[in-house]
Amino acid sequence: MEYQGIRNWEGLLDPLDDNLRGEILRYGHFVDAAYKSFDFDPSSPTYATCRFPKSTLFERSGKPDTGYRLTKHLRATSGIQIPRWIEKAPSWVFTQSSWIGYVAVSLNKAEIARLGRRDVVIAFRGTATCLEWLENLRATLTQLPNSDCGKKGSDDSGPMVESGFLSLYTSGTPMGPSLQEMVRQEIKRLLHTYGDEPLSLTITGHSLGAALATLAAYDIKTTFNCAPLVTVISFGGPRVGNRSFRRHLEKQGTKVLRIVNSDDVITKVPGFVIDGENNVPNKGDLNMASLPSWIQKKVEDTQWVYAEVGRELRLSSKDSPYLNSINVAACHDLKTYLHLVNGFVSSSCPFRAKAKRFFLSNHRR
Repeated sequence: MEYQGIRNWEGLLDPLDDNLRGEILRYGHFVDAAYKSFDFDPSSPTYATCRFPKSTLFERSGKPDTGYRLTKHLRATSGIQIPRWIEKAPSWVFTQSSWIGYVAVSLNKAEIARLGRRDVVIAFRGTATCLEWLENLRATLTQLPNSDCGKKGSDDSGPMVESGFLSLYTSGTPMGPSLQEMVRQEIKRLLHTYGDEPLSLTITGHSLGAALATLAAYDIKTTFNCAPLVTVISFGGPRVGNRSFRRHLEKQGTKVLRIVNSDDVITKVPGFVIDGENNVPNKGDLNMASLPSWIQKKVEDTQWVYAEVGRELRLSSKDSPYLNSINVAACHDLKTYLHLVNGFVSSSCPFRAKAKRFFLSNHRR
C-alpha cells in the first residue's frame, strides 16, 4: 500500500524506488492501451470511438498480460454549444461525445496476490477531438457543483476547478449519460461486488486524461462514503483546481502522484500558481506571502489562481541521452514520460546508465 501512496510516497521518489518505478510504468501502459484503442481517423465512420470490444481490448492494444478484465467503456461529452454555421463543417469537427477510456478490475489470482488486494483501474487518454481542444481553452476556474459557495474566486468560495475539464466530466446528451454518471454507476457496481475484499482504486491518465483522473478521484471520494483508498497516477497533467480544491482532496484522503516533465509546457498551465501551504514552489511561482493582503485578495479574485495537488515526481527530457528532439510535442508525449520514468534514478543522478534505449524505440513501434 505504500506504493499506492498510503504514506504519500515518503522516501520512495528520490531516489526512485524500483518497485514504484514498475508500478508507475504499469499504470502508464493502461493509459497507452487507451490511446491505441481510440479511432483517431476523422475519415473513419467509427471516428472517436473505441476500435476494440471489451473482451479483446488489452490483447489487441498490445497488453495481453495485465491480469485485468475490462468492465466498462467510458465516454466524455463536451458541453460547448455548437453554433448553427459550424454544422456545415465536416462531422468530425463537432463530434460532441467520444470514447475517453475504460474501467478494468484485476481478476488474475497471481496479480491479486502480488498486490495484496484487488485493484480497480480507470484509465483516460488525452485530448483528441476538436471540442476537447476547445474545452481545454476554457481555463478560468468555476465552482464545483454541490459545494459551499462564498465569494467568487477566493478560497472562501470552496473548491473550484478548470471550466473545460468540469464540462467534459459532467456534460451529457439526451442520448447518453455524462462521464461522471458512468464512473459513478460502475464504481457503485464494483463496490457492491467486491466491497468485502481488500480493494484499491487507481485512476490514471495523460494530459487531459490526468485532469479527468483527478476530478474522478475527487468525485468518487465525495460520492461514496465506503470508497477504498483512491490513488491518482497522472502523466503530463495540467493544473486542475484552486487551493480549496487541493485541501478537499487532502482531507478526503485522495492520493495523487503527478509525473511531471519540467520541459513540458502543458504541466505549467492553465493560470498561475501561488506558493504556500504544503506546496513546494517551482521556479516562476508567485510568492503570495510577500504581497500585501489587498493584492493577495485581488489576485485570487481573478479566477486564474491554481494550486498543484499531491506529490510530484519531476523528470526532464534534457536528462535522457536518447532523446534527440526537445520540442513541445515530444516533451509532452506519453512515450517520453514512460521513457523518463524508466531511466530516472535520483535528482543527483538523473538518468541511469543501464536504462535501455529499446524501451523508447519499442514504445514508438
